[in-house]
Amino acid sequence: GVGRQGGFLDDQGRLAGSERAFFSDAVGTTAGALLGTSPVTSYIESAAGVEEGGRTGLTAIVVGLLFLVALVFLPVIVAVPAAATAPALIVVGAMMMEGARSIDWKRIEYAVPSFLTIVGMPFTYSIADGISLGIVSYTFISVLIGKYKNVSPVMYVLTALLIAYFGFASH
Repeated sequence: GVGRQGGFLDDQGRLAGSERAFFSDAVGTTAGALLGTSPVTSYIESAAGVEEGGRTGLTAIVVGLLFLVALVFLPVIVAVPAAATAPALIVVGAMMMEGARSIDWKRIEYAVPSFLTIVGMPFTYSIADGISLGIVSYTFISVLIGKYKNVSPVMYVLTALLIAYFGFASH
């Protein structure tokens, strides 16, 4: 998504060096979790930077430095009620919907999981739960329509782990 937005894809729609980008995102997410922070979403921040014209990584450095400066203003920032930030989140969410245009809505194995992911996040108040709905529904639908060979082994393992997690979490 970010590669397409920045014009970095080749003729086949592939992103050169994507392995490094995915690895850095995984490291950020893992390090954030180990440090007890909410999940780090490097991808979303990258999309916002690319949309505003950032292409080299300097945008990320400047934003990181500005976040450090913002720490000084933390007492003022926390005084702003959550209701005041809701309009900004709605606008950001609407802008993120642009990517839904490229979903093949005619194929049930993509349409239903995409829909459940999109609506699951706000209705469960959890990005993780929304993504989990998408993963589990994709696996089940693919199996039900006979496209089980299209599902990677990792997705089967994730689906089993998510079902176990939510099964035990509800008790």
